[in-house]
Amino acid sequence: MDVHQFVIEPNDVRRLASLCGHRDAHLRLIESRLPVIIRNRGNEFEIEGEKVATKTCARLLDQLYRETRDSELTGDSVHLQLQAVSIAQENTHAAIVIDTPKLKIKPRGRNQLGYIEAIKSHDVNFGIGPAGTGKTWLGVACAVEALRRDQVERIILVRPAVEAGERLGFLPGDLAQKIDPYLRPLYDALYEMLGFDKTTKLLERQVIEIAPLAYMRGRTLNHSFIILDESQNTTREQMKMFLTRLGFGSTSVITGDPSQIDLPRKSDSGLMHACRVLEAVKGISMTRFGYRDVVRHPLVGRIVDAYDKAPDDH
Repeated sequence: MDVHQFVIEPNDVRRLASLCGHRDAHLRLIESRLPVIIRNRGNEFEIEGEKVATKTCARLLDQLYRETRDSELTGDSVHLQLQAVSIAQENTHAAIVIDTPKLKIKPRGRNQLGYIEAIKSHDVNFGIGPAGTGKTWLGVACAVEALRRDQVERIILVRPAVEAGERLGFLPGDLAQKIDPYLRPLYDALYEMLGFDKTTKLLERQVIEIAPLAYMRGRTLNHSFIILDESQNTTREQMKMFLTRLGFGSTSVITGDPSQIDLPRKSDSGLMHACRVLEAVKGISMTRFGYRDVVRHPLVGRIVDAYDKAPDDH
């Protein structure tokens, strides 16, 4: 067991209060994620734990203290820094950066890093896990980067609309107006990475295509980056249909949350079936995310974990 002692400078009461959080909430959050015990008196800190963990924690506290110079620390910012530490602990090589016109996106945590590496090296990729783990966001980021680098000619974003049967007739408006609400998360990601004007132009030129899953039938998609979002709400037949659309020079990403299946109880999710059938197929990657990978508000991760542990009432 190692005890690492150090002094944080400058000795600024306001910044130290921000670093520690209300009633030391930030220090307790760090302790919950790293195998250490943190004690402090003013700007004098003592960290107890394994040697690697204490040094990691000291570097983290130093980084967080630098941030207090310009802004107040929040639980969210501590949480995100902890995700970055996870990469540094478990990967000795430099983290990947996805370069999009508006944002430079870095993976947060081992699973996000592995997910991006898998997308770059496999033609078919599954991202499976709860909301907030970056499955769709990172998939869209990889697609935008591939388009910018001329690795693909177009991006195709697909979602089951309303329900697996995709009965859209009762909704008002033309096709685009009917499906827009269900594709809004994909639009939002594109706007953040490309900007509104650029996204609109690419949509008008059909370099980016957004469509309901039913409209994939009968097509072969060459030199494309295809993302199927919310795939837990596909049937077996729909999933097979989508997977067999893959053409030459194309990459597909299939994302879904098995805990949010909206299919009738008697139906088997196409995502869950595909995970069982394709687990060992060469050229297909499957990245499974858990509550520790959630990069939204820290409470979201704990909510996901609580639901996962709760007994089934049915």
